[in-house]
Amino acid sequence: MDLRIFTEPQQGASYETLRRVAVASEEAGYDAFFRSDHYLTMGGDGLPGPTDAWTTLAALARDTSRVRLGTLVTSATFRHPGVLAIQVAQVDEMSGGRVEFGLGTGWYEQEHAAYGIPFPPLKERFDRFAEQLEIITGLWSTPVGETFDFTGEHYRIEGSPALPKPAQAKIPLIVGGGGKRRTPALAAQHADEFNLPFAELDDTRAAVQRVREACEARGRDAGEITFSAALVLCCGRDEAEVVRRAEAIGREPAELREHGLAGTPAEVVETIGRYAEVGITRFYLQVMDLSDLEHLDLVAQEVRPQL
Repeated sequence: MDLRIFTEPQQGASYETLRRVAVASEEAGYDAFFRSDHYLTMGGDGLPGPTDAWTTLAALARDTSRVRLGTLVTSATFRHPGVLAIQVAQVDEMSGGRVEFGLGTGWYEQEHAAYGIPFPPLKERFDRFAEQLEIITGLWSTPVGETFDFTGEHYRIEGSPALPKPAQAKIPLIVGGGGKRRTPALAAQHADEFNLPFAELDDTRAAVQRVREACEARGRDAGEITFSAALVLCCGRDEAEVVRRAEAIGREPAELREHGLAGTPAEVVETIGRYAEVGITRFYLQVMDLSDLEHLDLVAQEVRPQL
């Protein structure tokens, strides 16, 4: 079971805060440091304000040396696909080939209004998302010296030199979400990893099965896809520490135990084990209190060795 650290900096975090968490994640031996791609807080004042996901990851590419870097998930509404392909490929080169790329439709309407970003209806967002997957993977896979063309309903690419190339031969692509039809189909077509965030066990089991069925329909081996989950982390050596960490993020221990990854190390191991039984082999630990670096150390020392 891979354990990765996942942050939500739109809730309030400077680059320096994120750097400290990323470096601590690397030093503690976590597989990766990921962040969300949002421009507006979902509660609280969000101070000091949003940070851009790919600007952050570009800096972390130079401020870290081993930990893998990525997004859960980049919003297809925020950037043109050609520009995004260049940005991600450049960060991959800057990091020495450590980028993993999550892409989704975008969903948070208020942040689009707050920063003047168009927010089409859901069907159009899915259509644009599907075209972006085709374009970005097509640009990266076009041999050097050849050009890439694409004509879709929303995007048109003409004679692109399809440069720069990522440092990796193939950047791992993450597709996720609970959609029952188009999401599994797109995952089966493009994804190296399927992620279902903040879902109950039964919903996770069903989503994994839908992707496996979509792979079978395409003639693809579902074993080629990593299945991952993401849950809020609240771990403590004892109940007092669990309560303290829950209070720090404005949550209740009982609720976090029911819907998150919470409790003592033994409880957290047990919860991860239940998800492993339905096919999850990678966990994104959503840490909400970015000042609590001891939280990362506790899980690295007392949870990870038991997995």
